[in-house]
Amino acid sequence: MFRSTAARRATAVSPAGARTAAGVLAALLTLAGCGFGGDASSAGSRGPFRAADCPEQPDTAWAEPATGGGTHRVRTAMGEVRVPNSPKRVVVLDTAELDSAITLGVKPVGAARSEAASGSLDYLAGDQVAGIKDVGETGAPDLAAIAALKPDLILAGGVRDGRRYDRLTRIAPTVTTGTTGYFWKQDFATHADALGRIPQARRAAAAYEAHAERVAKALGGPAAVRKLRINVVRFTEGADARVYGCRSYPGTVLADLGTGPTDVVDGAKDGPTVEVAPERIDRADADAVFYASHGTPKKTGEAQITTGGLWKRMRAVTGGRSFRVDDRLWIQGIGYTGAGKVLDEVEQRLVRK
Repeated sequence: MFRSTAARRATAVSPAGARTAAGVLAALLTLAGCGFGGDASSAGSRGPFRAADCPEQPDTAWAEPATGGGTHRVRTAMGEVRVPNSPKRVVVLDTAELDSAITLGVKPVGAARSEAASGSLDYLAGDQVAGIKDVGETGAPDLAAIAALKPDLILAGGVRDGRRYDRLTRIAPTVTTGTTGYFWKQDFATHADALGRIPQARRAAAAYEAHAERVAKALGGPAAVRKLRINVVRFTEGADARVYGCRSYPGTVLADLGTGPTDVVDGAKDGPTVEVAPERIDRADADAVFYASHGTPKKTGEAQITTGGLWKRMRAVTGGRSFRVDDRLWIQGIGYTGAGKVLDEVEQRLVRK
């Protein structure tokens, strides 16, 4: 049943506390196939497609806004960290942190790039990222380059940057989050707390929820969207194709829209994805399929698979509802600005003009 996250209860605990509670939820977020129309019984009777909803996402918990020109404590994956109430020179070390800062109207003085050859996130406007200094690649930033920028705050990812956390803290107060992806809304709340932008963050979250409701209405309304199944597929070099489930970033965006999962992503269990071998790629079929490559299509296998017979016979493909999308937007962006653009793309691709 479609519900805006605005309708879910909010709590006054910290983002870190919300993550602890959220870990108890074995939520599986997905994407997959059923029709734009028809009744629920017919929707659940077509092979792997079934009418079912992802479990509800954990609530976002907002800290109290920081005031004045002093400092405040932020609860992070590495414990409490004291940060300036209004940081002026922020360095971000991953894509979610960059999206959060831009969403909140903060232009970092430095940012790690998502890939060695690709620079910043393509979906961010040029003026939003112009002038941001390159501090190396995500997962391997240049600490000397970071220090040279004299930051008063560093936003880092706990998974990629945990092993260099102590060295980062010698440069500036460093705020880390836990695992990325599924908990992106809680991570955003942590970033907003660190940046002293809680009111702006609440407005961004509310605007996104209203956006999701508008797109659902454009797709025929909540009842029609509940029957709609969408799969997000990613091709990666040296691995089978991955279909994104409930505990993933693109999965949460589709759940906010109100779509339901397919059987293929039940295999994701507590993880974000389920792998599908090339000879079984038709398991990724759905009403619509959005697919991307992490790397060049030839190296990831995308070129070979999407020109093969199994792919070409998928219902999404024969129905003209398979769409190649930007990997850095759909998979790597991880934030409210990116999520809004994903919603826009779903509407542009699927709404019948």
